Amino acid sequence: MKFIEYPDREMLAIDLANKIAGDLVMALEHQERVLLVVPGGETPGPVFDSLCAADLDWARVDVMLSDERWVPEVHVRSNTRMLRERLLVDRAAKARYLPLYARAETPEKVLPELEANITPRLPISVLLLGMGADMHIASLFPGADRLKEALDDHAPVLMPMRGGGAPEPRVTLSARVLDAALAKHLIITGQQKRAAFERAQTMRRMEAPVVAVLDEMQVHWAK
Repeated sequence: MKFIEYPDREMLAIDLANKIAGDLVMALEHQERVLLVVPGGETPGPVFDSLCAADLDWARVDVMLSDERWVPEVHVRSNTRMLRERLLVDRAAKARYLPLYARAETPEKVLPELEANITPRLPISVLLLGMGADMHIASLFPGADRLKEALDDHAPVLMPMRGGGAPEPRVTLSARVLDAALAKHLIITGQQKRAAFERAQTMRRMEAPVVAVLDEMQVHWAK
């Protein structure tokens, strides 16, 4: 693991976007198509604002979320909606988006269909994750109903997840899929999350799911 500290969030966003773009360019030299996995939430937004203009062959890039709330794309709580507004624009509009939501009452009804679109694209070429103050990543929340299964070394690609205070079910990539990414980045901001990240180093995965993906991770932090 490598911890990188920035003087401010603007510098973090610019530098991290450049690093991710460089990782994608390198991956495209060896693969016909590459997979970029990114988080939802507010923290990565400024990174997306820079990354979307990167000069690379976006038509050969598949983009997907690390996790998604089980709501339609037009819903205010949809991570996909934010991604279409801030990442899949400019040059990155040529990328192909792989959804984590389909029209069904519950995620369990369509997980095989969603997995079928994702599995051929694995392993992840470049991964960007965020972390909550509770040390969750993706939708791997401490106390979530199927966290133990999602952290297992033989977990399926996708897991439905309920808990973490969320009002709706979620779908998330399992820890083994996230950890197998060829290039891994974690973005955290603020003193509270830095303190949480430092505490996580001494905790078990069930208590601090972030520790399940820290091997060879680049951690990017600013106040």
